[in-house]
Amino acid sequence: MPQLANALAVGGESPPILPHMGELIFGLVIFAILYVLIAKYVVPRLESMYAERTAAIEGGIAKAEQAQTEAAAALAEYRSQLAEARGEAQRIREEARAEGAAIMAEMRERAQSEASRITAAAQQQIQAERQQAVVQLRAEVGSMATMLASKIVGESLEDHARSSGVIDRFLAELEASPDGSSGVRGRV
Repeated sequence: MPQLANALAVGGESPPILPHMGELIFGLVIFAILYVLIAKYVVPRLESMYAERTAAIEGGIAKAEQAQTEAAAALAEYRSQLAEARGEAQRIREEARAEGAAIMAEMRERAQSEASRITAAAQQQIQAERQQAVVQLRAEVGSMATMLASKIVGESLEDHARSSGVIDRFLAELEASPDGSSGVRGRV
């Protein structure tokens, strides 16, 4: 400090650190002008850029949240559709099983009715063949009985009406007896 005091005393001028009053005023005016220009043009521009940036970031976050919500909704819809598809597949399988069982039951019923029809036709055929055999046997037995009776009696039984009556009576007695033996022997 002593040197500062010597410098002031020697030159009579103001210390070098303190500026001149004109420079100070000029500096303050330039500073004020720069402050106004920056405050009027630069700061609003910076604030608008900051607001745009903030809006873009917030919009991006909102879009991301919306996309995440939509993705969650799509996932939930996909899962519900998958569950519905599985349920539909199960229902179709059950319908197919029921339809298969119905077809099997119908086929069994058709087979049983066909078997019954075939059995009935076979029984009718057997009955017809039995009737034919009985008629044929009657004719043969009748002719043999007539021939045998004519040999035993010793007279001809060729008279058709008479022989027919004897044959019918013989066969009726033969059918009526439970053991198949007839009382014809005693009569003939």
